[in-house]
Amino acid sequence: MLITRHKDRVYTYIYLIVKNKDLTEDIFQDVFIKVIQSLRAGKYRDNGKFLAWVFRIAHNLIIDHYRQEKMNKVYSNDDFELDLFNSEKFSDDNCEDIMIRSQVHYEVKELVDRLPSDQKEVIVLRHYKGLSFKEIADDTDVSINTALGRMRYALINLRKMIEEKQLSLLIS
Repeated sequence: MLITRHKDRVYTYIYLIVKNKDLTEDIFQDVFIKVIQSLRAGKYRDNGKFLAWVFRIAHNLIIDHYRQEKMNKVYSNDDFELDLFNSEKFSDDNCEDIMIRSQVHYEVKELVDRLPSDQKEVIVLRHYKGLSFKEIADDTDVSINTALGRMRYALINLRKMIEEKQLSLLIS
């Protein structure tokens, strides 16, 4: 009788937290299985707080569900519009992609080599060695503004050379 009386409130409580009808129904069913098992085992003492006790069971089962989900980290294609597992991101590069990437890297290296030495140095330190502009300024004994200016001019010069040679440096 208590289960029948409180089932709508318990269902609503679960749904407001999980916001998924199927998951709500699964947890709702588990809650009342646990309630019935606990009542039969004599684990509930009637102190007038039956609904609060059921809410606590529901809350604990919701937490258990999300902990389990987090541990399993299972992804389903049903959750996404695109085919998650048939993506270029997860595929190996084919021979053509490798050759294109190699050619683009070669062409960029050739362009960087044609820059004035101070601009080339900033490009190499920033993009190939991953230094910050502060580190570049310290290493080259110039101010940060000078390092930034050299980078700016290097990028302008690279763009000009790319346009002059009509290069396409896109990697798919």
